[in-house]
Amino acid sequence: MRLGVLDVGSNTVHLLVVDAHAGAAPLPAHSHKAELRLAELLDEDGAIGPVGIDRLVATIGDALLAAEDKGVQELLPFATSAVREASNADLVVARVRDETGVDLGVLSGEEEARLTFLAARRWYGWSAGKLLLLDIGGGSLEVAYGIDEEPHAAVSLPLGAGRLTAGWLPGDPPDPADVRALRRHVRAQIAAKVGEFARAGRPDHVVATSKTFKQLARIAGAARSSEGAYVPRTLSRSALREWVPKLAAMTTEQRATLPGVSVGRARQLLAGALVAEGAMDLFDVDELEVCPWALREGVILRHLDHLPVG
Repeated sequence: MRLGVLDVGSNTVHLLVVDAHAGAAPLPAHSHKAELRLAELLDEDGAIGPVGIDRLVATIGDALLAAEDKGVQELLPFATSAVREASNADLVVARVRDETGVDLGVLSGEEEARLTFLAARRWYGWSAGKLLLLDIGGGSLEVAYGIDEEPHAAVSLPLGAGRLTAGWLPGDPPDPADVRALRRHVRAQIAAKVGEFARAGRPDHVVATSKTFKQLARIAGAARSSEGAYVPRTLSRSALREWVPKLAAMTTEQRATLPGVSVGRARQLLAGALVAEGAMDLFDVDELEVCPWALREGVILRHLDHLPVG
């Protein structure tokens, strides 16, 4: 069947169209995305304002037209951190449902971590052993660990690159004092959760998903996306440590000239790098591998798992 996964994230609204069959890997057929950066549109009360809701409704309407054009038979819509943590989340979901007919399922942070872990486990298989997963989104950081398809531990922290940039790094380039304050904040948040994972022992394989990690790996020398999903891409702690001060000294315009860095994500890259570095340090990870599959694929796989056989 042709499935459409509609991901209302903190940075983008992304429709991924795949040809999917139970027991087989979903094959991407079309991608339609629009940058909204909802995580940066929250007001002082933590609500998504009228302009943000209007833009979201219009963007979802455009995605529905794209899904129709591509012959999508079933749509799997969900929202993550920005909608989940908005103080008016119920209003946002109701407006979307009333005006587009799309019933957004709002994932909890733990659900997000577990579904992303499922995607990584299916990609690497059982031979990967104990898997540690890191995922940096626009609104949150997800961490999951386990040896099965369901992780033993899964947490979500409010350490997304968009959220932190909006709240902590107003300058361009940022003030060094602000960078240092954000670094302390990030590490304190992660350190409070490390013990939940340390008791299970060291992982056999550490993987990361998300645009942030892909961009960080690319500027550190990993293969470009055009070389295909099956080319291994890694990011070392030593390379990241070298890049963090360089990114901190750059303006948004300068970061946008780096290989693999999009104009829309350039401003957030430093905050994402601080989270990545903090996670790799505190979980004692020398090198990780970037996984091509992430949350959207996890949602598809879980859906296929629950389809009746035959």
